[in-house]
Amino acid sequence: MDGTPQITVEALGGVGEIDAAEWDACACPEAADGGRPVDPFTTHRFLAALEASGSVGPGTGWQPRPLRVRRGGETIAVAPLYVKGHSQGEYVFDHNWAHAWERAGGDYYPKLQIAVPFTPATGRRFLSRPGEEATGMPALVQGAVQIAADNDLSGVHATFCTEGEALAGERMGLLHRTHQQFHWEDRGYGDWEGFLASLSSRKRKDLRKERERANAFGGEILSFAGDAIEPAHWDAFWRFYQDTGARKWGSPYLTRRFFDVAQETLRGDMVLILARREGRWIAGALNFAGRETLFGRYWGCTEDHPMLHFELCYYRAIDWALEHGLKRVEAGAQGEHKLARGYLPSRTHSLHWLADEGFREAVRQFCEAEGRQVDHEARILTSYGPFRRGTPEDRQ
Repeated sequence: MDGTPQITVEALGGVGEIDAAEWDACACPEAADGGRPVDPFTTHRFLAALEASGSVGPGTGWQPRPLRVRRGGETIAVAPLYVKGHSQGEYVFDHNWAHAWERAGGDYYPKLQIAVPFTPATGRRFLSRPGEEATGMPALVQGAVQIAADNDLSGVHATFCTEGEALAGERMGLLHRTHQQFHWEDRGYGDWEGFLASLSSRKRKDLRKERERANAFGGEILSFAGDAIEPAHWDAFWRFYQDTGARKWGSPYLTRRFFDVAQETLRGDMVLILARREGRWIAGALNFAGRETLFGRYWGCTEDHPMLHFELCYYRAIDWALEHGLKRVEAGAQGEHKLARGYLPSRTHSLHWLADEGFREAVRQFCEAEGRQVDHEARILTSYGPFRRGTPEDRQ
């Protein structure tokens, strides 16, 4: 024996079984200086809030089984792993895969998901301490695959991983799938007028008119971040969130308790934009702030006003990012309507391992064809973007 400490991988019963500093040393080592994490969603505090609030766990179809990789007694990598009983709340749709496998007589569920629940935001999913990536990611992948194989599960899926992780996963034999979202990036605009100056004359005029119309709803729009967020704000936002959740998903993913926990542990990561009319909050958009990116997450309203959704979710997000030096706004999944508002196509990535070799080959062919279509659509959509011809954005 050479005395090299053994690498071990274990599945925990929840992130509460690992110390927050130990987890965050892998998930967000850049935040050790007291600044914001790059990705607020893989922090211990965010994942713990989902568990403490009952948003994940028994009865939700998201059973936490986070992975921990240790060398000797030291944690060198972790991953947010869940046993899934359905495909809701993932935003990388595999319902057709499930239907095909079940028609062939197999059980697609349960499956394993390395992901942040209900959160279509790109970030690292294989969370290693700096310098441990070459050991950490392979150990996490092998650990998840072994758990799936030992328990006769259909597969393992890692969604909204980074492009670098996707390419590394491909080299390990995983299937790489691409989708697209629409993201806004600061190209050195300085302020809102600088951004408008990069648009074509017609689009510049359109956006000005939209904002004028949105702000003519008869009230005011206010932004709250960190300690400025108060418990009463969540009472209003919960009403908005319930309305949107009922229309989109049938029932909200997050519990009311989540927002109480968020007030205590997450408000430093949050930006809440609320509209008030005649003394009542009537609409709101919830964002999370990372080190360089503002992530738009939830929107809702109790009154419908023209263009107010665009104002709160897209334009105020750009305003806030420009004011606070953030370089990017990710406004959530889907939505080609974002294109006209300066949000351009951006690739998203996922990785997949399927236990059955024949099924895996069929899905591989599907992913390759789908990826070509995604690339084709992205080129066409970008050509229809709102930017002046010859700008850096137009030449993407």
